[in-house]
Amino acid sequence: MDEAWFSRPVPVANGISGEINNVLNANQAIDLLTRHWRGAGSQKHKTALRACRQAMNGGIAADLARDALIDAAREAHMLVE
Repeated sequence: MDEAWFSRPVPVANGISGEINNVLNANQAIDLLTRHWRGAGSQKHKTALRACRQAMNGGIAADLARDALIDAAREAHMLVE
């Protein structure tokens, strides 16, 4: 499996303190989506998780997974813009 590196990091705030993490690849995104996600289970969350897994398996480009992560993070009010 490939790490599926993103072209640019995705800044995401998580935790009670709102610590900002720069997600660099699909592997890190999967960890975030499965362990530290607000509102897990939404359609955008599921789409992002599926896209990141596909990117790691070489099924889609890493930046398509990045776009899905951004959509999910925006919906969960976790994206730092």
